[in-house]
Amino acid sequence: MSIIYRTLVINPSECVTKIAVFDNEICIFERSIKHAAHDLKLCNTVNAQVEFRRKRILNHMDYEGINVSKINAISARGGLLRPIEGGTYLVNEEMISDLKKGYNGNHPSNLGALIAKKLADDLNIDAYIVDPVVVDELADVARFSGIPKLQRKSIFHALNHKAAARQAANELNKEYEHINLIVAHMALGITVGAHHKGRVVDVNNGLDGEGPFTPLRAGTVPVGELIKLCFTEQYTYEELLDKVINGSGLKAYLNMLAIEDIEKSIINGNDEAKKVYEAMAYQICKEIGSMSTVLSGAVDGIVLTGELANGKLLVQMISERVNWIADVFVFPGADELQALNEGTLRVLREKEQVKIYPMKRIIKE
Repeated sequence: MSIIYRTLVINPSECVTKIAVFDNEICIFERSIKHAAHDLKLCNTVNAQVEFRRKRILNHMDYEGINVSKINAISARGGLLRPIEGGTYLVNEEMISDLKKGYNGNHPSNLGALIAKKLADDLNIDAYIVDPVVVDELADVARFSGIPKLQRKSIFHALNHKAAARQAANELNKEYEHINLIVAHMALGITVGAHHKGRVVDVNNGLDGEGPFTPLRAGTVPVGELIKLCFTEQYTYEELLDKVINGSGLKAYLNMLAIEDIEKSIINGNDEAKKVYEAMAYQICKEIGSMSTVLSGAVDGIVLTGELANGKLLVQMISERVNWIADVFVFPGADELQALNEGTLRVLREKEQVKIYPMKRIIKE
């Protein structure tokens, strides 16, 4: 009889804490706990936020009759830590210290490991994080930008990239660590990565300045024109950064964000929407094509994932341009709770070795 591992999974965002309880791969309980802005404002320290959210989690589980004493492990979304290779990490004191200090920046995801550790210590079990956004497996050659003071950084949707890549590997009946894939996570941010035998050896920085434009972000822009804009317009640093990250792309061109609305508009004859949408698809294809050269053309599959993969027209536009490279797999959405659970299960079942933070990056080309 197989062992049943019960895992509590925690994914905090700005005003919501998503939780789920899994018995092996089966989700038996899931909630999105909303937090009023007023309540969060009263939490004027990181520790206060941790305690506030911890109590809310326990209250919801108690109300639903979930016995916390039967939980075997807790898994949480990883925060802005030091650059580390992908995998499942034990939450230890070094990690807690870096998150409390905001070592690599402050973000609601930093709360995940802190809450998980507090709950796990009370239950005398282990807490884990899986594939945080700071996963850095770039090959050395991929770090050069052309300006010595500006090194390319690995900031991408690592959790969903790895989960979707493993899903594609299962479809191919192969091990993720034995194949080459190109994964495009397409949502408000878009990141396209070259997965070489289990390691993301190149990927665009989807946060603040590389790759395709997105529903909100500018992506790669003409550098000279951007410099000119900095000096000719009355932007502050914060205003221009916000414009690049939150005020560009589909929003700036069409004043629309919802993929359903845009595709419906195109079907109804909106030529301008069609042009902009095709341009975004075109740029995604260019990024996929460039990653195929990173893998020297040896590509076992192309994976389209994230919320935009629900757009049938977008998927069609991309597939028609890139399916000559390799077969295209489409896994819409991004089930982060399931991905966190699966990463933890691999460790509990001893299919993967747990990693200890801060593990140094291992460069493999």
